[in-house]
Amino acid sequence: MAEPLYPSLYQVNTRVWLTELARTLDLGRRATLDDIPDAELDRLARMGFDWVWFLSVWQTGPAGQQISRSNSEWRREFERTLPDLCEEDIAGSGFAITSYTVPPRLGGDAALARLRERLRARGLRLMLDFVPNHTALDNPWVEHHPEYYVGGTELELACAPQNYTWVKRGGATCCSRMGGTRTFRAGRILCSSITAIPPRRRQ
Repeated sequence: MAEPLYPSLYQVNTRVWLTELARTLDLGRRATLDDIPDAELDRLARMGFDWVWFLSVWQTGPAGQQISRSNSEWRREFERTLPDLCEEDIAGSGFAITSYTVPPRLGGDAALARLRERLRARGLRLMLDFVPNHTALDNPWVEHHPEYYVGGTELELACAPQNYTWVKRGGATCCSRMGGTRTFRAGRILCSSITAIPPRRRQ
């Protein structure tokens, strides 16, 4: 596949699109990546796009979900968007990931592989999120690879509280640089995601 001089990109909010497809197709269940109709992919190819960027396909966890579910301002916005909102609809920030795997509710890794092949058959390339310095608070890296994260100091926390959070690991509390939105709970600063530096970037 030759690389176009000026490639064009079509961005899809995956979770929103799958929710709409479940209703449109009257599936009676949640739609997965396998449920995306071939006709939709054909339409994107006919429109002349080179890449399709599927946002938020990775696994999120309870920490990010709890933050999103307990933020009253966000909740009001969610309810305006989705009047029959239930807790399961609030999956948390798509960037507060716990694992670079596709959750079963979206069809799992196998469904993503099949989608990639379906796109490729139409001359389309697949793009996925990878935000190198962004994970969920409950990502296993927090406990098992703290060296991936940018450490902070009390002074940095005081000067830029929107950029740092206290993270509890192995019984110890450390200050780490964060991304995402912060909220306050029990005297600790929490956020939906924190900043990590992948090993190759640190060398």
